[in-house]
Amino acid sequence: MPSAPRDLAQIRMDNAMRLFEEFVSATVKHPDAATLRGLERRFAEKLQIQPSYWSQIKGRSRQIGERLARQFEQLCHKPPGWMDIDPLEAGAAALPARAAPAVAQPASGPSDNLPQDDDERFIVGLVLTYYRRHPQRARTRLLDLLGEVLTPDPSPAPAPRPAARPAQPSPQAELDEWRRLQAGVAPLKPKRR
Repeated sequence: MPSAPRDLAQIRMDNAMRLFEEFVSATVKHPDAATLRGLERRFAEKLQIQPSYWSQIKGRSRQIGERLARQFEQLCHKPPGWMDIDPLEAGAAALPARAAPAVAQPASGPSDNLPQDDDERFIVGLVLTYYRRHPQRARTRLLDLLGEVLTPDPSPAPAPRPAARPAQPSPQAELDEWRRLQAGVAPLKPKRR
């Protein structure tokens, strides 16, 4: 008998607690009660919220809204929408990499193209964000970057040449490239105090 879908507030609460568990396990091997209190304060700082607000969320007197859920995802390096995925329905794929059970995967298949851990999900999220903002530029740059991997070279490898000094870009060209890259980067928001 299928169970009723859980409400979004409970799913976000469960995922926030998973984020806290990941934070604790990445910070301390064997936390005691006093250490946990200090870690809760540090976790709240990481999420850019007040420790009292985190306490209210944990105590279920506050819910995690849309904006706060996206903030948690961004600051904890999770893909957009991660806070809204029910870990009970998603199964092992939604669990943190350290808690996922070891399951034998076939040598190749559709799951090979899916992110396998948090690092891979973070990279995929970055690429998607870049692509959604600048589709043509992202396509061109990514194909240039990955061209060697995506297009196999059918010709045999040529005999190695003697090492030549690579051409050094001029300092002005490097500065121009740096300015061009920085023009597309949004400034960081100041921390709330």
